[in-house]
Amino acid sequence: MSYTIAVENIKCGGCANTIRSKLLEKQLAQTVEVDIAQGLVEIGGNPAWRDQVVIALARMGYPEVGSVEGMKAAAAKAKSFVSCAIGRIDNAASNKG
Repeated sequence: MSYTIAVENIKCGGCANTIRSKLLEKQLAQTVEVDIAQGLVEIGGNPAWRDQVVIALARMGYPEVGSVEGMKAAAAKAKSFVSCAIGRIDNAASNKG
């Protein structure tokens, strides 16, 4: 089964790679597809784990749309920018290989 979560702060392929790798690493999903333009994360896996996935996404800096306000949103946005930078560095390093 699959379900979709709309999240904030997805800016680039680095963000998408971070989301995909972390959710798979934590075994919260069997498949993960990220639509950067729409800010959607499609999860292939057990829908009963949705709450855990939402928490994991928020901790990575990608809170569910409408779920975070004020300072929490600012902190999440900062984490997202760090994820973008890490993703870009990882991509650059693997392309040089």
